[in-house]
Amino acid sequence: MANNSPALTGNSQPQHQAAAAAAQQQQQQQCGGGGATKPAISGKQGNVLPLWGNEKTMNLNPMILTNILSSPYFKVQLYELKTYHEVVDEIYFKVTHVEPWEKGSRKTAGQTGMCGGVRGVGTGGIVSTAFCLLYKLFTLKLTRKQVMGLITHTDSPYIRALGFMYIRYTQPPTDLWDWFESFLDDEEFFML
Repeated sequence: MANNSPALTGNSQPQHQAAAAAAQQQQQQQCGGGGATKPAISGKQGNVLPLWGNEKTMNLNPMILTNILSSPYFKVQLYELKTYHEVVDEIYFKVTHVEPWEKGSRKTAGQTGMCGGVRGVGTGGIVSTAFCLLYKLFTLKLTRKQVMGLITHTDSPYIRALGFMYIRYTQPPTDLWDWFESFLDDEEFFML
């Protein structure tokens, strides 16, 4: 029987600590480097929500994020909104669909495959109000209570949709079922 004690293997730390450190390093690399939150931290406790993945990009497609950040709507109008309630009001009055691009703003004629508009991000266009507001919510670093307020909101299905999208882009994949399960039989209708 082999004895794997640190004194006999020549290692200064026990093997279980070394394995844990290696696993943690691998998680950080998978999440986009040192700036990413570790998905092992569960978001099931307290009012503070962990952010999973890249803390700067919200895990958005790079083309969508670039268009959001360069959008006059995001840079000027949404810059002035400072509170959660102001952003929720803006969603109520401005969002009419939750697709990434404004309708008719993308040139897809003659393109095929992934560039033909099938996947939604092959070529740019004018980024939608919904995605600008989704990223604005991300900049506010919402609490669990605020996210619950979004997904249970009764005034607009688009407020709820952006709440679910916020969860999808920011929460650990292992927690998604806990968030979505009780809403799977929801029959509220809205236009994509």
